[in-house]
Amino acid sequence: MATTNEKKQLIEEIGLGIEERLSISPLAGRIYALLILSSYDGLTFEEIREYMKASKSSISVNINVLTQLGYLTYHTKPGDRKRYFKITKYYQIQSLELYLQALKKEMVIVQKINSYNSEHYPEKFSAEESLGEISQDYLIKFQSLIKDTIQKITELRKNDHSH
Repeated sequence: MATTNEKKQLIEEIGLGIEERLSISPLAGRIYALLILSSYDGLTFEEIREYMKASKSSISVNINVLTQLGYLTYHTKPGDRKRYFKITKYYQIQSLELYLQALKKEMVIVQKINSYNSEHYPEKFSAEESLGEISQDYLIKFQSLIKDTIQKITELRKNDHSH
């Protein structure tokens, strides 16, 4: 499996972002990124191990975690005992739902701050808009965008007869 420097760099960048966003190990993030940047056919355990240059047990543990979390799936081919791992189709829904939950928690905190400040420091709200209100408005719009995106992907999945 030949890889370019561009692909290696992308895997590192994407892997770091995924690791942070999904709260998974660095190796799991890089495996996930590798599979995002691979064909729909997926990669075998050995191909993943060869690319990651990690031990069999480390690769196995991280693939199992990603599979249990629903981010990876695998299939076999007739006459071939190998498992081919790939990203779960429509994996974005899970990722977006996690992000939406984090936004909801942030929204609760912003609302509490705004409520407290409006009661105890009304001068903060005497201007046209307060920073807290701007933050709250941003969060509401962002939540709405994520909900719309989840809905669109869900509709696409309902109409997709290949999964």
